[in-house]
Amino acid sequence: MFQSNLLAGRVILITGGGTGLGRAMALRLAELGAKMFLVARREGPLAQTAAEIRAAGGQCGHAACDVRDPAAVEASLVAAEQQFGRVDTLINNAAGNFIARTETLSPNAFAAVVGIVLHGTFHCTLALGRRWIAAKQPGTVLNIVTTYAESGSGFVVPSACAKAGVLAMTRSLAVEWARYNIRLNAIAPGPFPTEGAWSRLMPSQEYEEHARNSHPMKRFGRHEELANLAAYLVSDQSAYVNGECVVIDGGLWLRGAGEFNDLVDLPDSLWEAMEQARKRN
Repeated sequence: MFQSNLLAGRVILITGGGTGLGRAMALRLAELGAKMFLVARREGPLAQTAAEIRAAGGQCGHAACDVRDPAAVEASLVAAEQQFGRVDTLINNAAGNFIARTETLSPNAFAAVVGIVLHGTFHCTLALGRRWIAAKQPGTVLNIVTTYAESGSGFVVPSACAKAGVLAMTRSLAVEWARYNIRLNAIAPGPFPTEGAWSRLMPSQEYEEHARNSHPMKRFGRHEELANLAAYLVSDQSAYVNGECVVIDGGLWLRGAGEFNDLVDLPDSLWEAMEQARKRN
């Protein structure tokens, strides 16, 4: 189904590309022939993922970048252009999230998530979009959102607000920029275990088992499943798909809106213990 040269000649920039789903997408897209450029805040994971891609015969560069900073975004694009000449595809994957009772959130906690997810996506999309329009060059943007971008969800309000904004941006620019041959789509993943982020969203082993058992398919997503969907959506095989949000969650959202709404049943004592643990980290 996926030809080995499906993405040959493409240059793809992924934010949050050193770990988790970003890493999985980077490895798969490189396997299909794309030249990859990875950005994230931490240098170590970026270098490790880039080295893994090169060891497998692919081409990959990277730059440390906080997507909340437009100047840092611009610098990372210049670095990508110096290495590969251009960037023709953007995957906005960088994110921040944690579960919390909303009444306990500080303004800084809310701003941190919205800054990475919504502002960061806007900064990257606008910086590349302006380049593509000025050069009369086609472009492709894929935004990683979430199923509760549509419905909202308790206990992840900053993420829900930010992802809803990204989804609105995706659909708005899909219309506005189609005349420039720039298309934008989104993927809305359900639960996909990732190192680090998963522990911030699953408050206990018991809740993780509850989440798995209440899932229609009795399992969580596999990284390669999302990576293959991303490969299709950024490839020319999906050239007429524009402004879409594709859900990949095994049917979970159909069972009930709000991925974390079940946390309403957690006792206050467990919330307090989790909040203390988060402060220590």
